[in-house]
Amino acid sequence: MTETYPVTPRNRVKREPDRGSYSRDEIYRVLDAAMLCHVAYVLDGQPFCTPTLLWREGDVLYWHGSSASRMIRQLAQGAPACVTVSHLDGLVMARSAFNHSVNYRSAMCFGTARLVSDPDEKLHALRAMVDRFYPGRFETLRPVTAQEIKATGFIAMPIDEASMKSRAHGVGEDAADAGHEVWAGVINLETRIVADAPCPRMEPPLPRPAGLAPLSEGARLDEALLHLQRLYEGEVGALV
Repeated sequence: MTETYPVTPRNRVKREPDRGSYSRDEIYRVLDAAMLCHVAYVLDGQPFCTPTLLWREGDVLYWHGSSASRMIRQLAQGAPACVTVSHLDGLVMARSAFNHSVNYRSAMCFGTARLVSDPDEKLHALRAMVDRFYPGRFETLRPVTAQEIKATGFIAMPIDEASMKSRAHGVGEDAADAGHEVWAGVINLETRIVADAPCPRMEPPLPRPAGLAPLSEGARLDEALLHLQRLYEGEVGALV
């Protein structure tokens, strides 16, 4: 496997190409720091874009949905798809409307989706959907039923082409604008975890599982998800 994805007409970063990258490691970091993605596909000539939970195993992306959903039914046929993930890191305020911007990280991945239909792989996907984000939790839950497995559809998509793009600097503007008396700068943004809300029907009250330590109050969500991905990769590797 090469360290970078091939550059093609589909994934080439055309505007501000210096902000783009085709590095697998950089693209993986954007993907792994997120839980939510948007899946774009075409059904009967009509474009759709569906938000859903995402996780990565090696060079394959997985997501889920109701077995009866149009997304699952369409992609089950082996349809092409485009998966995007984005993080908003800052609001960039310049002295002109034209130079306002945002700091961000984003990744766009292309491939051909397939339905996860093998029973063992489907059970693995169901477990991965939980343990990727909450280590060891699947085995502590009440057993999944046959109807629940039937009702849940999983899609796998090997990444054929991908690129990432980011902006992570201050105000960019014309030198002449510096004399205009209006506030300019970057409002930095982070998503942080706040206090838990334990279920009131939990009797007796139980302690928070130790495996959820990366998701503790005050932690940055993207950094916690990156840490949990490394733990998940170690767990999957141990099972192989």
